[in-house]
Amino acid sequence: LVRMRADDLVELDGPSKILARAKDGTILIEEISDLGPAEQGRLVSMIDSPGEHSPRFLATLVGDMTEAVDDQKVRRDLFYRLGGAPITVPPLRERFEDIPLLASFFLEKVDKETGISRNFDPSAMKLIQTYTWPGNVRQLENMVKRLGLTAKEAVISLSEVEQALSNQPEVAAVLSNGKGDRLASDVDKHLRRYFDLHGSQLPPNGVYHRIVKEVEFPLITIALDATGGNQAKCANLLGINRNTLRKKISELDIQVTRRRKLM
Repeated sequence: LVRMRADDLVELDGPSKILARAKDGTILIEEISDLGPAEQGRLVSMIDSPGEHSPRFLATLVGDMTEAVDDQKVRRDLFYRLGGAPITVPPLRERFEDIPLLASFFLEKVDKETGISRNFDPSAMKLIQTYTWPGNVRQLENMVKRLGLTAKEAVISLSEVEQALSNQPEVAAVLSNGKGDRLASDVDKHLRRYFDLHGSQLPPNGVYHRIVKEVEFPLITIALDATGGNQAKCANLLGINRNTLRKKISELDIQVTRRRKLM
């Protein structure tokens, strides 16, 4: 398996080097929409003319591939070549039972680099399972890697995981599932799962502020999108003072740029 990045296609001989490394194996293109039009064109040429090699091409994308094509994030000719057998993988928040296995796998990779064997305290792992992981597996991998490099003891503690999660720049929203369910019922389901994961024990103190923080980030972000980035309109929509909105934007480190207004 050879992982390919956009930088690998910048040089003229980049495609030939990748094909030589992969031979008859698999070339994995992670987040294909990160490739620019020129790099995607070179990838099309690689698929059409692999030379003496016959590798398999596997591409990943967060979101819907057909929408990415319509939005011109992915070339249509590239989609036709890669879209033979699409596989939809549910987001990590919908398969929280996989999180311990993935986290342990990523931690073992760090152990091999550092020569230090680490593992998670059970309470720390339970907390990791309650997070919604908007960045999916890659976000989990990056956080586990940082914990593996910075943990003070062989057992990564609950407090270290709490600190790592509090530093995550993105927080997922608990939104309607599109089947007519009320938002309140979805929130109830996720909160009950959060408490159930702790078994007979209560969650760590401060759960109210953690939940509010998780809701605030996507709520303000979506409201900004809906108002085209107009903070005055956004504040009115949310029913809060404009200065309060600015303070929240700063506290949550929300990037305020020109936004496409939601329809």
